[in-house]
Amino acid sequence: METYSGSLAEVGKRAAELREVINDYRYQYHVKDNPAVSDEVYDSLTRELRAIEEKYPELITSDSPTQRVGGRALAKFDSIEHLRPMLSLNDIFTIEELEAWEKRMHKLLEKTQLEYYAELKMDGLAMALQYENGVFVRAITRGDGHVGEDVTHTVRTIQTVPLRLRKSNKVPARVYEFFEIRGEVIIPRNEFERINGEREKNGQPLFANPRNAGAGTIRQLDPQIAAQRKLEFIAYAVEMDIPELITHQDEHSLAHELGFKVEPHDKICQTLKELEDYIQYWEVERTKLPYQTDGLVFTINNNADFEGLGVAGKAPRGAVAYKYPAETATTVLEDIRLSIGRTGAVTPYAVLQPVKVAGSTVSRATLHNEDEIIKKDLRIGDTVIIHKAGDIIPEVIEPIIKLRTGKEKKFVMPTEFNGIKIVRPEGEAVARLADLNYGEVKWQGLIHFVSKSAFDIDGLGEKILQQLMEEGLIVTAVDIFRLKKDDLIGLERFAETSAQNLIESIDKHRTVTLGRFIYALGIRHVGAKTASDIAEHFGSIDKFLQAKPEIFDTIEGIGNVVGASVVTWLSNTKNQKFVYDLIKAGVIVKNASPKKTGKFSGTTWVFTGTMESMSRSEAQAKITSLGGDAVNSVSKNTSYVVVGAEPGSKYDKAKKLGVTILNEKEFLAIL
Repeated sequence: METYSGSLAEVGKRAAELREVINDYRYQYHVKDNPAVSDEVYDSLTRELRAIEEKYPELITSDSPTQRVGGRALAKFDSIEHLRPMLSLNDIFTIEELEAWEKRMHKLLEKTQLEYYAELKMDGLAMALQYENGVFVRAITRGDGHVGEDVTHTVRTIQTVPLRLRKSNKVPARVYEFFEIRGEVIIPRNEFERINGEREKNGQPLFANPRNAGAGTIRQLDPQIAAQRKLEFIAYAVEMDIPELITHQDEHSLAHELGFKVEPHDKICQTLKELEDYIQYWEVERTKLPYQTDGLVFTINNNADFEGLGVAGKAPRGAVAYKYPAETATTVLEDIRLSIGRTGAVTPYAVLQPVKVAGSTVSRATLHNEDEIIKKDLRIGDTVIIHKAGDIIPEVIEPIIKLRTGKEKKFVMPTEFNGIKIVRPEGEAVARLADLNYGEVKWQGLIHFVSKSAFDIDGLGEKILQQLMEEGLIVTAVDIFRLKKDDLIGLERFAETSAQNLIESIDKHRTVTLGRFIYALGIRHVGAKTASDIAEHFGSIDKFLQAKPEIFDTIEGIGNVVGASVVTWLSNTKNQKFVYDLIKAGVIVKNASPKKTGKFSGTTWVFTGTMESMSRSEAQAKITSLGGDAVNSVSKNTSYVVVGAEPGSKYDKAKKLGVTILNEKEFLAIL
């Protein structure tokens, strides 16, 4: 790092230049989704700026990139009155209601031709941001529309919130004196899943949805928590009287010019038909977006017309929110039945009085296991709340106890299924069939065997597998590799070409990696990642088949439960024969690539917190290149835990287990 020895003015000039460049790179990365430089370059410039500010604290400015996360946690939130009320929108749910609104707009404005601004409605937390002299000074929640809470400390951590407005000659000068913009704070879907995954590991209650997670994060008193979550602010309205803004579209353009992220899928619509087409298109496409939406917003595009329409109650007349079919509904739980999985798992499911939810009719929903039914106190005959989002399997959330009549029946897990005993091993939540030769179990096992993460055989879907089983052509997975074209020709769905295509697909996938092969075996508790870890440790199918219980204790991240499950499976002579029969039938299992060796061979490393000199992924790559294992969880077998700034729960667990803990400086010294 360069040592600055010039005058304070010279050093200050360098700091200002760094702030401008770093803020521009942040804008390119987080708002434009088009990184101008690598993370290493961005981090290096930030380290230089931080070093200057540490040496010359008087040069620190409130809009410096180093000040996104800073300060102590608040004791409470302050209430702030909005300069103008934050209005809500009236909701509509059908095309007929949209037609009525559009007709009313024509009547009130006495115009035959209107222009509408159509945009997606983010499902997040409404927020007002204020800037003075171009610098971010305040963030206020909607609250009751008149008074909100000051959450500047957490919103400051959001990378899509510019700490200083971008300069542009297209922007009126007075905007930089005082500016207020409104928008939505959201959590992307993948970040929501990551957060809930961490909470589940730590035994914390899960967030119900991204909106709930975003609201919970923004209302944290400690800004450090918000900084760890990748929130985004998406602007949707400028809350100022600026004559140059003729249309609502102009507001979006101004927001983008000033450095804010705006939703990119907006559209100008001239007719009711165009509005309807927009609704139909996004009903499907919205599920592919990286964030959650709950509908669309249609606004009279001309701002003068919009203002002239005024407000009715707490909502402007000139805009309306079109809501897609609800993802939550109520219905009657008519019965509880059982389904059988590939490992013999006996899973109860709900038979529901058919109900429309999330755009489709639902008559079945998952109940997970007997304990969940008891925990939720679900009874046959209950009126229940169900939830379904997109392609997610519908789930029964809870019963409405106040609607019980006294005729509801408690569910009791049967002791048999089609004459086969049902058992529930001690300490497990899932009940299972005692005899795994049951046809349904075999079928589910075959589906797993040919699945994408296993042998990935195209053309062998559920219906084809069931057909071939019923025809007696397949009893076990071994029979798949013994099939011939003549076996298939003449069967329903199979002509000359389709039969040839399936045989060629099977032949193409006879060769498989050891990790995929182990996963395909369907051993309980062994997922695709675990199978890959096991394969990397043993290297070959022969060594895997000879595995002893104690060996699994040396494989990081496997654990006693997985190890015991694998050993139990391998100790069964039928299973051993199954593997050898597969190989005899022409399956080729490729050896796993040997691990790199080096000075860290035999050691396991965990990284937690933020490092100054490199990213966590870079540090992990250095460890693996030198023969070590870089894993994500701390256990008694962990060799070292490297702790950066703001470490998480892994640090506490390492201290509890007595694992060697290194700070970044110590880590770099032994690297």
